[in-house]
Amino acid sequence: MRLFGLIGYPLTHSFSKNYFTTKFEEQGIKDCAYENFQIQNIVDLPKIIHDHPALAGLNVTIPHKESVLPFLHASNDLVQQINACNCITITNKQLFGYNTDVIGFERSLLNKLGGQHTHALILGTGGAAKAVEFVLEKRHIEFKKVSRRPSKNSFGYEQVTADIVKEYKLIINTTPVGMFPAVHEFPPLPYDAITPEHFLFDLIYNPEETLFLKKGKEQRAVTQNGYDMLVYQAEESWRIWNQEIES
Repeated sequence: MRLFGLIGYPLTHSFSKNYFTTKFEEQGIKDCAYENFQIQNIVDLPKIIHDHPALAGLNVTIPHKESVLPFLHASNDLVQQINACNCITITNKQLFGYNTDVIGFERSLLNKLGGQHTHALILGTGGAAKAVEFVLEKRHIEFKKVSRRPSKNSFGYEQVTADIVKEYKLIINTTPVGMFPAVHEFPPLPYDAITPEHFLFDLIYNPEETLFLKKGKEQRAVTQNGYDMLVYQAEESWRIWNQEIES
């Protein structure tokens, strides 16, 4: 029996366990299982590895995509470039890191990306934001980060004016703001400046429509939640785990 799992905190929003459990059942995969490992502190990771000798792979979610890096024995070029990991293979208790957020976000983004989306605002500066930055750079989309603490490389939310929103027609939320159960929260932006030419992308999938997306839709903007991205990255994780087994 091969065991896979998800580490993060909290995991009330978890997509992966339901997705993989359903996948295993529907495809008749009887030698695999998937479990959630809710850990608030990444220092608990070695104990999980020790206590579950059948563990062959992990997905990594908030807030550990960056803090997990020192626990990896090796990682691929993409992880080293963006300094964030959300997929791990485990062989003889050796951890090898990958990033599947990049391929998941890029594939989902391209479904609705328009020619006018040449400038983007990235809300948040965590591990998921790093994957978004990588894709935007690859696609030659200029971007500016927005965080609660402004710096020379990012706006503070209070600095995002209507004129800025009008210029940056792609707005991507990489934060957990608005995620279940805090569904009444939303990033503080001048939503009245959003137009039908805007594209609002939220990496959150639960709820299906966050207030961030709802406010964009009220302005007739194109919107996209994080569900497709999660499906793409889950399937890429599955490919990686089985590639390792076959090699």
